[in-house]
Amino acid sequence: MVKSYLRYEPATSFGVIASLDSNICYDRSGKHLLAPALEKIGVWHVRQGVCTKTLTPSASSRGPSVAVTSIAASPASSLVASGYADGSIRIWDSEKGTCETTLNGHKGAVTALRFNKLGSSLASGSKDNDIILWDVVGEAGLFRLRGHRDQVTDLVFLNSGKKLVSSSKDKFLRVWDLETQHCMQIISGHHSEIWSLDVDPEERYLVTGSSDSELRFYNIKQNLVDDKSDVDVTTLVSSEDSLATSKWEVLNFFGEIPRQTKDRVATVRFNKVGNLLACQAAGKTVEIFKVLDESESKRKAKRRINRKKEKKSSKGGADVTEAEVANQGGKEGSTIVVTVADVFKLTQTVRAGKKICSISFCPITPKSSLATLALSLNNNLLEIYSIESDSTTKTVAIELQGHRSDVRSVTLSSDNTLLLSTSHSTVKLWNPSTGSCLRTIDSGYGLCSIFVPGDKFAVIGTKGGTLEVIDIRSGTCVEVVEAHGGSIQSIVSTPDGHGFITGSTDHDVKFWEYQTIPKAEQGTKQLTVSNVKNLKMNDDVLVVVVSPDGKHIAVALLDCTVKVYYMDSLKFFLTLYGHKLPVLCMDISSDGDLIVTGSADKNFKIWGLDFGDCHRSIFAHADSVMAVKFVQNTHYLFSVGKDRVVKYWDADKFELLLTLEGHHAEVWCLSISNRGDFIVTGSHDRSIRRWDRTEEPFFIEEEKEKRLEDMFDADLDNTLDSRYAPKEEVPEEGAVALAGKRTQETLTGTDSIIEALDIAEAELKRISEHEEETKQGKAAEFRPNILMLGHSPSNFILRSLSNVHTNDLEQTLLALPFSDALKLLSFLKDWSLNPDKIELVCRVATVLLQLHHNQLVATASARPVLTVLKDILHSRVKECKDTLGFNLAAMDHLKQLMILKSDALFRDAKMKLLEIRSQQSKRAEGRQDTKERRKKKKQKKSNDIHVWS
Repeated sequence: MVKSYLRYEPATSFGVIASLDSNICYDRSGKHLLAPALEKIGVWHVRQGVCTKTLTPSASSRGPSVAVTSIAASPASSLVASGYADGSIRIWDSEKGTCETTLNGHKGAVTALRFNKLGSSLASGSKDNDIILWDVVGEAGLFRLRGHRDQVTDLVFLNSGKKLVSSSKDKFLRVWDLETQHCMQIISGHHSEIWSLDVDPEERYLVTGSSDSELRFYNIKQNLVDDKSDVDVTTLVSSEDSLATSKWEVLNFFGEIPRQTKDRVATVRFNKVGNLLACQAAGKTVEIFKVLDESESKRKAKRRINRKKEKKSSKGGADVTEAEVANQGGKEGSTIVVTVADVFKLTQTVRAGKKICSISFCPITPKSSLATLALSLNNNLLEIYSIESDSTTKTVAIELQGHRSDVRSVTLSSDNTLLLSTSHSTVKLWNPSTGSCLRTIDSGYGLCSIFVPGDKFAVIGTKGGTLEVIDIRSGTCVEVVEAHGGSIQSIVSTPDGHGFITGSTDHDVKFWEYQTIPKAEQGTKQLTVSNVKNLKMNDDVLVVVVSPDGKHIAVALLDCTVKVYYMDSLKFFLTLYGHKLPVLCMDISSDGDLIVTGSADKNFKIWGLDFGDCHRSIFAHADSVMAVKFVQNTHYLFSVGKDRVVKYWDADKFELLLTLEGHHAEVWCLSISNRGDFIVTGSHDRSIRRWDRTEEPFFIEEEKEKRLEDMFDADLDNTLDSRYAPKEEVPEEGAVALAGKRTQETLTGTDSIIEALDIAEAELKRISEHEEETKQGKAAEFRPNILMLGHSPSNFILRSLSNVHTNDLEQTLLALPFSDALKLLSFLKDWSLNPDKIELVCRVATVLLQLHHNQLVATASARPVLTVLKDILHSRVKECKDTLGFNLAAMDHLKQLMILKSDALFRDAKMKLLEIRSQQSKRAEGRQDTKERRKKKKQKKSNDIHVWS
């Protein structure tokens, strides 16, 4: 009989507050901060410092764990967009905590996301150098913009979403017209990669930051309005050539401002009001600039001109005329030259304790300060600062829910209810089932740890060579013992529970016993440890393990050997030779028969402890093996390594059972529960993950086949045709392409449509034969095909077509052969009668006509179908459009009525309405004044003529 095993699945991960690969972002309300936590997004309540919910991709849609690389919140709704390292984008509802849709289009990691003001469109940039515009409402990609020669770093919408500005590591800015889908302006000037850009809320200035020592600013040319009196005189150009060139120039260079730091710019952002600009460098500082309004900047420019005049006059009056002219012009207020230094003024610098990863302004401005700024640091920390006019104060720090550096050891208590983890400066106690942090205790750099029997105390071995005794209940360090002259690499309890053994780089293995001493002031007893005997080795000790029966002790040394001694007499028993690099981890099975050693040579070896013979050497990981552990009372074992994976093995059959992927960096440590129902791992990515054993059985052969299929699927996008095909040259002015990309889902969708067409065609043939037999009187009872689930042939095809995701529809239809596309077109007439499917029918018809236009024109049998569709679709779309227009007009009318009745719900709309009415009245007054001036001028002219006559 074939042996089956129980599967382990990822259950939960905790300990990450803010990962390094992505930016942080406030939601629309300003109460919650969205922080990336590897493959998840944590929604933190800023005032309470609590993670209220976590946006986690479902296990079925996630596949291999990929990190979040970009986050953007919609300014008009509760939607949040997150980009991932595999190029996918997910749209979340942050209030419900659910994933609304998944968009696939990029071939590289998503590096930039930006919503337009209405939240209806989303622009994404990627490491594949492309920009894709997505329809958030329709959940589909509109088009792809190609032109940048390196990865896109930032995006911003202009002119109510009609234009898009993109920056890239190719040192260029590009301005795209989204209505005509072309690049209308390319801007150079930076000497290095452009890392970030932003525009103020009023769309007057655009700022870009790079590795240069200056910030570059651009004036944004607004659209010319109908009223000529509103047009600035300086925009009128006399030369026809310059008028032609400036017609397409949206951005005009305004000036540069020097930065205080030499680090490259990481992020530049305006706040919601637009009176502050934050420039975050790739270091520990954020420079805050105050944005002066028009009157203040003109006043500052006047003062600058006056100072220049005074300076020149003090030198002897030479060349004063220019300053005088400028000053006279300043009085009129028409020719004052306002420079970038007159508008942007550096007010203060925020300095953090560690390197800053990203920043985000709160959209709600508090009453007591100018703005609230959130920082994410590279040591797994979030800080909130209050920006005031003359100072900056830190108000909140979210730090207790995770370690500041990588997790070096994890240890489970005897009843599996507590988890202890060590890092470079703290020891943390966790609830392993919920992932909540119970205690945080300051300590040295803990490399290893154990629970004292009874789980009331724990002992930590540190890099400094000390042993720290931790009181679990009070969360304090009760004693520090100077134990070794080097770092303590390993600590292990003795089977009798009376003590423990430590191994250090000072060549010593020391044996310790627990002792209790009374505390005089409190009348209680305190735990202490004392050294009872030593074992001197000839090299650094890396690992120490003791057999469960207490008979042997094994010591791994830096010389790549493992020495085994008798526990009672410390006499030498045997040496295990074979590893090419030092052994980093060991474990002995519960029955004492097997010892497994994991090494930096990427192998682990299974030895018999009776004779020291090597049963099997297995190439286990793609990098160093960091920890191996047997499941209690079995010969199953787990191993973790620097290749980021956890592997499950059968040590009797020497077979790999499972590969568990989830960590995003090297896995350092591993702990298994007593019953083997779950395991816990700690990693360099600062996360602690729990993997639970399920009731689902699996077989080794099935897992081997699944691994081969995964390898084949991974190579799907990297076939020989695409690998060696000549790369398409993108023109300098940019190009437009389809938004989607071919994935396994699109190919599966194509197969399902072809299968449905074949089944429906066979069913239609059976129905026609049955009708013929009925006419001849030979018909038996007709039994429909059970595979069609009771649907008619037309509805069965429509069902399979509707199951294709909206974003994948174009790529799915692209893979359809022409014969099947022609069959699909013939069914569109019936589907158009359903008003709910008009949009789908129109999309299918449009895509198929664009793809197969030449063949359809040349095919005589397709003409009747196209003629029918031409008449039907036009009328159906017009009906749908009229219905939508009627509903929108009715809603607008209701809104106007509500504005007049209530002042609470639509206060913004009422203010806007009043503002429009005031502008209209001003324009009417202006026209009336113009008429009166013309009338007076005409009357004066007639009087002059009368005088002359």
